[in-house]
Amino acid sequence: MANEIKISPSILSADFSCLGKEIEAITKAGADYIHVDVMDGHFVPNLTIGPEVIKDIRKSSTKTFDVHLMIEPVDPLLESFADAGSDIITFHPEAEKNPKEIIKKIKNLGCKSGLSLNPSTNENVLEDLIMDLDLILVMTVVPGFGGQSFMEDQLIKIKKIREMINESGKNIDLEVDGGINFETAPKVIEAGANVLVAGTATFSGGPDMYEKNIKTLRGL
Repeated sequence: MANEIKISPSILSADFSCLGKEIEAITKAGADYIHVDVMDGHFVPNLTIGPEVIKDIRKSSTKTFDVHLMIEPVDPLLESFADAGSDIITFHPEAEKNPKEIIKKIKNLGCKSGLSLNPSTNENVLEDLIMDLDLILVMTVVPGFGGQSFMEDQLIKIKKIREMINESGKNIDLEVDGGINFETAPKVIEAGANVLVAGTATFSGGPDMYEKNIKTLRGL
């Protein structure tokens, strides 16, 4: 199982004064995806980066750009994020009235589609959408607030979603984001996750430690 685990370092924890070099370093260290958190200061309290930054950092890595939109509305900006170089675009069902249409639009733009579930969002929201998805992201903290602890109660949700994915027969990534470190990573892997978003745990110790950090998160 450990060999199938993908690590998606969250660039929010990188040194933004040399973001391109940081992304080159985690790419070299063995990251599978590059996780980009987009917050609008409206859907979530924080404010981060937009399409132009993604466009600039795209040249620093050939890895899959795993872009998590914590914005509302989603639709008007989809084309900009796709054009900037996103490979996977994930959004929250609460941010749009018709998630199915947004998923379709993401696919039409040539990207893979993902749906993100807040801790308060029930996994039942996936029932009508799962067959169209490439990735499901389970938040194990409330998005937009830093310094939160991993929510253990979300492990049950991860297990339920893994069962739903298995029943669908589709190859869908089950990604987990929030408080992922060397202690919590094995728990989410055991629950059925195969993609781990890790910010601080990946970037701690500087570039010389990135490879070791990624291997440890994988369980190697």
